[in-house]
Amino acid sequence: MIFDCAIIGAGPAGLNAALVLGRARRSVALFDNGTNRNRVTLESHGYLTRDGIKPAEFKRIGFQELERYPSVQLVAGTINQVMKQQRHDRFHIVTSGDKEYIAERIILATGVQEEHPSVPEIENYYGISLHSCPYCDGWERRDQALIVIAEKEKSVLHLTKLVFNWSKDLLVATNGKTLSAFAIAELRKRDIEVVMEPIKKLHGKEGYLQKVEFASGLIRDREGGFISPKFYRSNPFLEQLGCELKDNEAVEMDALGRTSQKNIYVAGEYGQLSPSALILSAADGFNAAVAVNTDITEERF
Repeated sequence: MIFDCAIIGAGPAGLNAALVLGRARRSVALFDNGTNRNRVTLESHGYLTRDGIKPAEFKRIGFQELERYPSVQLVAGTINQVMKQQRHDRFHIVTSGDKEYIAERIILATGVQEEHPSVPEIENYYGISLHSCPYCDGWERRDQALIVIAEKEKSVLHLTKLVFNWSKDLLVATNGKTLSAFAIAELRKRDIEVVMEPIKKLHGKEGYLQKVEFASGLIRDREGGFISPKFYRSNPFLEQLGCELKDNEAVEMDALGRTSQKNIYVAGEYGQLSPSALILSAADGFNAAVAVNTDITEERF
């Protein structure tokens, strides 16, 4: 079978793209390997009618809605290779189980992954009491004793100023990195403590932070906080397919996700190489699906 479109990634962008294309009566293969970035989060917020939903439940509802559209096929598994067949102008997709799929168009919606600050066992707390997005989790952490962990001065100032909206009881930890006198003064004028020692250990239970221990033995009580991770793409599909990137590594694309390569589209965090809210990624998926369907319509009419 030759699919009209293959969608790689079943996060909010991929799911919504599949929904729109299914409703447009296009044949779709939706690939999912369960590595969506928000899988460690207890709840997702900011999505109207779905505020507070668990990520697993969000996906379950999405898959359930797609079952109404027989032209949408869910494929569980990791994609190892995506190749452009120049002769037929199609895409050849190979999964980890050596299964092969052919599609005329492709939407890349695999999202991004995070590289956390180098703090021991930080992943045990991430998504439970340590978060990266105040808009997603700030309300739940309001008025608590919080820590902001960031290693770059620009990130320190941006994230701290943002989190200050939800709690005034803040401790900034740079994990051994040095801040300028200007940055320190900016924080201390708001009575925000700054610790530039490496973090030795996070203390807590079942993912809920209680104390932070620094290299010198200094210990501070904290109930939760926010970190500034780095983001990266976990696959080389853009490079393999020859899509152009901007200087900041975002994909060169139009407003609907069309890339520099014919019949290749991007949606969600994957395109911008930066975090995004569920509702925005879902909107990106809608737009990419509209672009795909429009291009198919123009080509075949």
